[in-house]
Amino acid sequence: MRFEDKVVIVTGAASGMGLLSAQQYAAEGAKVVLADVNGEAVESAAEAIRQDGGDVCAVAVDIRSYAEVENTVALAVKCFGRIDILANVAGGNPHRVCNCPGGFDEMPLEAIDWGIEVNFTGPIYFCRAVLPVMLKQKSGVIINLGSVDGVTGGAGSVVYGAAKSGMIGLTKSLALFGAPHGIRACCVSPGPVMTRAAMANMKTPLGRAADPDEVTKLILYLSSADAAFISGTNYLIDGARSCGGNG
Repeated sequence: MRFEDKVVIVTGAASGMGLLSAQQYAAEGAKVVLADVNGEAVESAAEAIRQDGGDVCAVAVDIRSYAEVENTVALAVKCFGRIDILANVAGGNPHRVCNCPGGFDEMPLEAIDWGIEVNFTGPIYFCRAVLPVMLKQKSGVIINLGSVDGVTGGAGSVVYGAAKSGMIGLTKSLALFGAPHGIRACCVSPGPVMTRAAMANMKTPLGRAADPDEVTKLILYLSSADAAFISGTNYLIDGARSCGGNG
């Protein structure tokens, strides 16, 4: 019960690693605010956690809207009184989500905007919105989800890689800003993860993609008291993909 009485906001919490992170935080005693653009799905996810005894609430939020982000933070404080951890998990490759399979040279501006706003602007918005609460508490942890593409780059993920690279810089700057106030920030950068068939088939030197549980365990460790002296660092969990070989 590492997170007993801790309050956590998880974005992208209706599916994938966001949902799994929310479930694991709740299982270890946290009070969790599940935030996702899909209101029906996130409420269903929250209800399932409640059925297992978790103390959670759900909110539909488009992280591209600062007003909606502020409302989510206000709801967390109203429901649970504080915010101890923010896990910025929401994101996605705009080529897939916006259905534009061509190269960067063919990418519609709408897809470029979506990729930057969801993968970078939205997390910045959430950090900005939770910081006044954490500063008042003199404590807090921010976990940002990066990607191996933010470290290595990727010819097929120009916008996504740029945004995820920004997450690493954001984390370093937040760590420096927050350090005098007891606030930590860490970045977790996965390689291929078995959340979708396409990623499960991506090669790594270890010969497989990561199990989502392997990634979320790292997220939870870094946000726990066990990692109290860790801040500002990017953690690759990529099966050595960033070392220059794809298996």
